[in-house]
Amino acid sequence: MHEVFINYRTGDGDKTAALIDEELKRRFGRDRVFRASRSIAPGEAFPDKLLTTVRRASLLLAVVGPDWTNFRSRLNNPGDWVRKEIEEAFACEVPVVPILDGRKTARLDKAALPDALSRLADLQSVPFDTQDAETGLRRVGDLVADLVPGLTDLTRAEENASPGSVTNSIDDMSGTAVQSSDFTGDVGGTVIKDAHGPVHTGGGSIYQNSRHVSGGRHFSGNGMTYFEGDNHGGVQHRYDAPERCGDDGR
Repeated sequence: MHEVFINYRTGDGDKTAALIDEELKRRFGRDRVFRASRSIAPGEAFPDKLLTTVRRASLLLAVVGPDWTNFRSRLNNPGDWVRKEIEEAFACEVPVVPILDGRKTARLDKAALPDALSRLADLQSVPFDTQDAETGLRRVGDLVADLVPGLTDLTRAEENASPGSVTNSIDDMSGTAVQSSDFTGDVGGTVIKDAHGPVHTGGGSIYQNSRHVSGGRHFSGNGMTYFEGDNHGGVQHRYDAPERCGDDGR
């Protein structure tokens, strides 16, 4: 479902509309954003598509370029599609946010608008500086995320699932715990001091278990790993047995 409808006029704000479309597609998915020149397939009846999509949208972004009000003859025409889309949004109580494209684009003036669109002048607008498009796109994307909470920010999901992240849990431990990842080369000597409760370290399929160790040192495996101090509860060490060339286990 298209949640965000981008309203724009060809020749006045259409380039910024395309930039906003690309940014919102990247953040929320292409099926969540509607821009007529991209979203209407060849041969598809555009009048029905435009009005139906506006009615079902959660937000309409009206890109207002520096010459927007200079198209007064078009705005005064009830058949003008820029006008019809905004009117339909008003009729269906779809929130409308004017995006002022460029530093020279001033806030809309009711005197320059037909009565059907005069409400636009009362709406809080968002300036879009084309000289700093990156900041403008981020602002518009954050605005959309706030106004349409049902959208999923795909960029955040990708960050949370980035490779190389490490997630571990340590229960019932007092003292200092250190976690690290991405080791290169030999890492020898694992020391666990004064642990209380279950402790697990290493990887592989071989386990060395000790129900209770009190005082002194407990060595496991080839002596590279030891437990030092008073350990209470289950202490479990797991390590990978070294591979030997031609070792068949006999």
